[in-house]
Amino acid sequence: MMDFTGKTALVTGGSRGIGRAVCLELAKGGAGVVLCYAGSETAAGETVRAAEALGARALAVRCDVSDAGQVSGMVDAVLHGFGRIDILVNNAGITRDNLLMRMSEEDFDAVIAANLKGTFLCMKAVSRLMLKQRYGRIVSLSSVVGLRGNAGQVNYAASKAGIIGMTKSLAKELAGRNVTVNAVAPGFIGTDMTAAMPEAARDAVLASIPMNRMGTAEEAARAVAFLASDEAAYITGQVLAVDGGMSM
Repeated sequence: MMDFTGKTALVTGGSRGIGRAVCLELAKGGAGVVLCYAGSETAAGETVRAAEALGARALAVRCDVSDAGQVSGMVDAVLHGFGRIDILVNNAGITRDNLLMRMSEEDFDAVIAANLKGTFLCMKAVSRLMLKQRYGRIVSLSSVVGLRGNAGQVNYAASKAGIIGMTKSLAKELAGRNVTVNAVAPGFIGTDMTAAMPEAARDAVLASIPMNRMGTAEEAARAVAFLASDEAAYITGQVLAVDGGMSM
């Protein structure tokens, strides 16, 4: 288990799935956890209580990460309650899948705004703080889809590939101040999103995974926790695929 004693982590999209697993993994290591959510206050509250049960301080903040004003307000809330931000995990994201010929401009814009612009705004909001601290860990959730593409997900793949480009660029900007910037690219993870897939689609996915199984949210969360830890202090600008071999 990684040691995050005395650290404060901000996890976007932390109310369920991989985001919730990340919150709990960091809480186990002793971090104070602030999670943002856009939808279910009930789910966010469940994550807060689960983190508190592990002995961590935890707080949930509603925030649309594609809105700069709301992101600024969220950061202010973290600083007011916890005093600093040591770790940022960019996990918030949406899908609006369709074949390109049928994809609306609105669905393209919505995914880019939530997934890519949201990551940019959160990175920008915490970077100045981390530079002043001369310490920080930024870990963003990309996807195997951002590495290899996927039919029906032009918008999602673009957003996740864009996160990789931003990660590598920001890593170069912040490396001299002891701030690392990395990404985790999960493959198909067993979450509410994948549970809703038709059986035939799930079977096709499994056939494309060398390990012949979906990953768990906890497996992705442990990779995030490693990159957010002091054990990964000399790792920056990297993309760690947690995908059972899909991207090989």
